[in-house]
Amino acid sequence: MASHEPAPTVPLRTLAILLGGLAMFGPFAIDTIFPAFTEMRTQFGVDKVAIQQTLSAYLVAYALMSIVHGPLSDALGRRRVILGGLVVFTLASVGCALAPDLRTLLVFRVLQGLSAGVGMIVGRAVIRDVLHGDDAQRLMSQVSMIFGIAPAVAPVIGGWILGWSHWPAIFWFLVAFSLVLLVGTWAILPETHPPSARLKVPPRRLLRDYVAIFANPRFQRLAAAGAFNFAALFLYIASAPVFVMEILHLREDQFGWFFIPMIGGMVLGAFMSGRAAGRISGTRLSRIGFACCGVAVFANVAYNLFVDAPGVPWAVLPMVLNAFGIALVFPILTLAILDMYPRQRGAASSLQAFTGLVLHSLVAGLVSPLLSGHALWLALGSALFACLGWAFWRWETSFGGPPAACPSEPGALEPTDRL
Repeated sequence: MASHEPAPTVPLRTLAILLGGLAMFGPFAIDTIFPAFTEMRTQFGVDKVAIQQTLSAYLVAYALMSIVHGPLSDALGRRRVILGGLVVFTLASVGCALAPDLRTLLVFRVLQGLSAGVGMIVGRAVIRDVLHGDDAQRLMSQVSMIFGIAPAVAPVIGGWILGWSHWPAIFWFLVAFSLVLLVGTWAILPETHPPSARLKVPPRRLLRDYVAIFANPRFQRLAAAGAFNFAALFLYIASAPVFVMEILHLREDQFGWFFIPMIGGMVLGAFMSGRAAGRISGTRLSRIGFACCGVAVFANVAYNLFVDAPGVPWAVLPMVLNAFGIALVFPILTLAILDMYPRQRGAASSLQAFTGLVLHSLVAGLVSPLLSGHALWLALGSALFACLGWAFWRWETSFGGPPAACPSEPGALEPTDRL
């Protein structure tokens, strides 16, 4: 059978920068507004639980639409779906900037969430369209490095903007950022999923395929391992306004004390994952990554047990190691899922993202408000999520572990046993 894998028509470094930028605008829409929560609460006359729903509404919409982005790109092509998502996100950001009340803001936050996933979800499928094996892991790691910058710089940018303007200016910044990505995608991104490889899937068949993917025990183990492992860190990201300003007692323009070291760990982990491709097996690298996460979360619990008033840098250092471990593991788990379904990579990427986003929406909307009032509770919640991620990964490795080789031939909707 002839392969449908197209060769990339742009330099891989350029492609990595563009795909990293596309993956960034989703996190930018989350983290840039964190410093503005106090000002928004004052203007709208609501409490912190109500303003937290600007995050929950975005994440729920992001999760629901994530199951559509991938199959749309399988049927229509990657480039067209990404461009459409960027147009919707740009218009939704304009609506957020002009929102006169919280209800209107939530409506446009939902529209942002419905469109923001195209960069990350379809971008993963683009990577696997053009490369496989160790090369795919390297490119995925490069994109992860660029993507990892977003949560670090976004709240810092938000704080700077609040220094000379008000919260709507943050959404005007998102408008400008998405317009830059729109022009860049139009000018640079090739179509990596040619018409000959596209799937015209009717809704009933699509639903059946989703059920088949989700019912696969191996998909469940890999998706759960990645989702719970990242949830250990996302609990702190979702709790950042309280953690930074009420627990660490920092100002609105000092979110960088938390985000920059944490994301530095993630970028370093992604770099090491790329460098290790072809030199260290996926199973061994995953073992190292989960070990780092375990040491980090238990050190965090120990610190918060014995310190009454957490402060920088010690309260942040465990998150650095945790982020490093997550970044080592994530590319391996993601590629393992994508290569289970060579012809339905978009659908597999969507369902993986949906699984994680549902969990992270619950973390943001329910777990974070319950635990963010006390540093020790946050540390214990984070440790629990990390242990659950490790348990699912350990369950998977009991069947032989994430495989080391990626199939390059397209096939029907039947999972390969190993990568």
